[in-house]
Amino acid sequence: MHIRIRISLAMKALSACALLALVFGTAPASAVEQCRFIQAKAEREACYQRQEAELAAKRKPEPRRDTTMEAVQQMKHEDEALDRQIHGICRGC
Repeated sequence: MHIRIRISLAMKALSACALLALVFGTAPASAVEQCRFIQAKAEREACYQRQEAELAAKRKPEPRRDTTMEAVQQMKHEDEALDRQIHGICRGC
């Protein structure tokens, strides 16, 4: 009997956690719908502007990395390898 109560409590806790995850997991979708129900026009427009800014921030591409330093490092390694090869060929020069 004791085990059944523990299992029941565990199942209730698990379902409560799942419900919370569902509620918080769908918050962005519900936030989009909230603006429609705001009665005051100024507040509704402000809500839409906030949402637009959030979407623009999400869509903003990541800044491009400067590949110049990577290319310089790669050339440096290639030059070092070439110097080792030349030094191996021309020992007495």
